[in-house]
Amino acid sequence: MSTIDVNNLLSQMRQMTAQVRAPEAAVKPAAAVGQADFSDVLKQSLSAVGRNQLEAGHLAASFERGDPGADLGRTMIAVQKADLSLRTVVEVRNKLVDAYKEIMNMPV
Repeated sequence: MSTIDVNNLLSQMRQMTAQVRAPEAAVKPAAAVGQADFSDVLKQSLSAVGRNQLEAGHLAASFERGDPGADLGRTMIAVQKADLSLRTVVEVRNKLVDAYKEIMNMPV
């Protein structure tokens, strides 16, 4: 290796090290490490369900139009995935409502 290659390699290693260390600087305090905020998880789940619904709709519309790249198998899987994710969210909502009702009916 020539010195130019070594210097280039060292600079790339320093850049990679800086990239790895940057997220460590933004770590939450020790009390919050490993704890996910419920509202954030819920928002992410709902947005994933929305994305699944949109993808299934686009694939279904593409298949209905007869677009050349439309695949029935992929479309059916996307539709089933969107349906399953929506059913899951509805069941989670039902469980949360049941838990809320149970807590509200507890004697104080």
